[in-house]
Amino acid sequence: SARPGSDTAFEVGQMKVGRRLATKILNASRFALLQAEPRGEVTQPLDRAMLESMAALVTFATEKLEAYDYAAVLDQVEKSFWTFCDDYIELVKGRRYGDFGAEGAGSANTALTTALSVYLRLFAPYLPFVTEEVWSWWQDGSVHRASWPTPDEIEGRGRAGLYLEASQVLGDVRRQKSLNGWKTKTPVNVVVVADAARLARIRLVEQDLRAAVSASTGTFRQGG
Repeated sequence: SARPGSDTAFEVGQMKVGRRLATKILNASRFALLQAEPRGEVTQPLDRAMLESMAALVTFATEKLEAYDYAAVLDQVEKSFWTFCDDYIELVKGRRYGDFGAEGAGSANTALTTALSVYLRLFAPYLPFVTEEVWSWWQDGSVHRASWPTPDEIEGRGRAGLYLEASQVLGDVRRQKSLNGWKTKTPVNVVVVADAARLARIRLVEQDLRAAVSASTGTFRQGG
């Protein structure tokens, strides 16, 4: 993670960070592959938005690596992956299990496996062993001989901002639950959104948000 040209001292804490990341890659991959069927066309707005963010990440990583700025790539890929695990997986967990029908599950499964394939190849130069292990679970050959990801291979893309919006709302609700001393699964009765335009965007992913925050129908409304 050291910038090009800078000296770096060995630090046990940094090794622990890497170990935590490697463990998360294993666990998130198990979730994505445990029930990877049915698969279908990526139709859901949240899935399409997430894949658009993946395409932007691939573009960034490719340009920075070509400029030998490998530390910037690791920083952004790691941040993106933690958001994927903490937010996206939680948002689609119910839908991928079929709570909202086969089409929704198929869209989530295709998006999950597409993202996993891209993340493994982006992480491969930095975490060669864990990425090779996970790749062997579901792909032929070695991840280190696989082609580098490109934006063009990521199909079914939408508005990346919608993914960020959903993550922010999920984070806001989590913080409020924590401040009130509520459990994660404590039901949410209402979430007030001041901006009408933002509320309209949230409506596009409302089903996934309701499931993730344990909310009932009609939870999101506009207010001052």
